[in-house]
Amino acid sequence: MSASKFPKMLNYAALKQQFSAESAPEIAQHDTHDQQALSFEQESEKKSQGLTGTRLRSYAFATLTRKEYSKVDLIEKLCLYAADRNEVIALVEELAHENYQSDQRVAEMTVRSQIRQGKGPNRIKMALRNKHLDKSLVSEDLQDIDWYAQAHQLKVKKYGTEVSHDPKTKAKQIRFLQYRGFEMDAIMKAINKKTDDFDK
Repeated sequence: MSASKFPKMLNYAALKQQFSAESAPEIAQHDTHDQQALSFEQESEKKSQGLTGTRLRSYAFATLTRKEYSKVDLIEKLCLYAADRNEVIALVEELAHENYQSDQRVAEMTVRSQIRQGKGPNRIKMALRNKHLDKSLVSEDLQDIDWYAQAHQLKVKKYGTEVSHDPKTKAKQIRFLQYRGFEMDAIMKAINKKTDDFDK
């Protein structure tokens, strides 16, 4: 018979090299996933062990250097990584006593930030509650602010200086300022007064 009628001999060496190369990325991908899973397990195990003593103190200082926290929020954050809640509470009390942590400071920063964003007293009080801060910490600061002027400034920025007599337009302005957290008396004065009236 003619040799062409028979299949050629398989080159096993070439096939082995070809399939090894094709499966390499898949194997590498599995290895990567295994490494990620192992890393996640190690991290979880590390967290489950819980921080204590010097390690907990170092983590608390590192946390406060990145951001100011209220006492309650700092306790809750540290408890995610600490072994003992009582140790966390004692540490945070110590940090507060040494003024590394300050509810007063956080409250004042919150008020300033909210005012820059054009928020009224109601929204500011809500922001303080969300940070677990007592509004009495900044009660004097809130009383010293001219909320009429703040509301009017916001109204002018959004709708201009013209005093509208259209009920729908007025209602729209009222809703806008209510959403921003202003009281109704400040809102009504803001939308009905001209800019010059605040100088009188």
